[in-house]
Amino acid sequence: MFMLIVSGSSCRYLAVNVSKLISTPIVPSEYKVFPDGEVYVRINGDVSGKPVAIFQSFALKPNDYLMEFILLSDLVRDLGASKIIAVIPYFAYTRQDDRFKPGEALSIKTIASIFKSLNIDSIVTIDMHLHRISNPSELFKIPVYNLSAMGLLMDYVMLSFKPEFPIVIGPDEESKQWAEIAAKRANIEYDVLEKIRYDSHRVTVKPKRLNVDGKDVILVDDIISTGVTMVEAIKALRSYGARKIITACTHPILVNQALSKILEAGAEAVIGTDTVPSPVSYVSVKSVIAEFLRRMFNEVF
Repeated sequence: MFMLIVSGSSCRYLAVNVSKLISTPIVPSEYKVFPDGEVYVRINGDVSGKPVAIFQSFALKPNDYLMEFILLSDLVRDLGASKIIAVIPYFAYTRQDDRFKPGEALSIKTIASIFKSLNIDSIVTIDMHLHRISNPSELFKIPVYNLSAMGLLMDYVMLSFKPEFPIVIGPDEESKQWAEIAAKRANIEYDVLEKIRYDSHRVTVKPKRLNVDGKDVILVDDIISTGVTMVEAIKALRSYGARKIITACTHPILVNQALSKILEAGAEAVIGTDTVPSPVSYVSVKSVIAEFLRRMFNEVF
C-alpha cells in the first residue's frame, strides 16, 4: 500500500501497530514544547505527491493535541502531500453540539471550521460522541468516517467472561446506538435504562423493556469520564437482580477515580480500547482502522 503515516505525539503506538498491519511506512516526526509553551513540530521525510494519514488522538489533553495536529496538518499539506486523511481515534469537543445556555460556544462547529481551513480531505474516527448531529460529514463539509469499536469490545467480553444469559444495556437513551451495535455483534437482546420521576424527590432508574433478573449484563457506552453514569446504572441493575455486570466503553477517559468507583459499585470489570491509553485498554482498534484504510486506499487512490 503506497500511503504514508505521520503520527502526532498522542498516538504513536497505535500508528505503529496500524502501519504494520497494512505494510505502510511511518514518516518520523519530531515534537517538543518551547519554554513559553509553544509547540514545535518537524517531519523527517518526504511526503510530496503522496497520500498521508495523520494519526492524533485528542484525549486527555485536547488543547495541546489539537494545536499539534493543526501544525502537523498544515505542514504536511505545505510539503506537498496529495491527500490528507486525519485519523483521530478520540475526537474531542463533540459534546457541545448545541446551546444549552445563552451565550455558549458551539465547540464542534468551531472545530469543523478549523478543519475546513486545513484542507483536510477526510476524517476517520472511532465512536464519535454524536447526539444531535446525525451526519458529521455535512458539518465538516468533507467525508467523516465514524467507525465503531463496539464489535471488538463485545468479542473480547464474550470470549473472556463467557457471560450466562447475556444482555446488553445502555446506561441512558443516548447510549442506545452503541448498545444496538454491541448486541447485534453477539446476536443478543439489548435495552437502555430510563429515569422515571414520580415527584421532585423520587426517581427510579430501570430497564425500559427487558428483565435483567438473573442475567449477565454487558453495560456499554462510548465514553466513561467520571463514571457517575455507570455507577448509577450498576446500582440500578443490581437492584433489579442482574447477576454479573461487565462494563465496556470505547473511550476510557476515567478521571476522578472513576475506575475504582465503578468496581466498588459492583462491576465485574471495566473494558476499554486504546483510543485512550488507560489501565483498562485491553482492546485495540488497530484492526478496525487498518482494515478501513486498506479499503479506502484500494477504492480511492
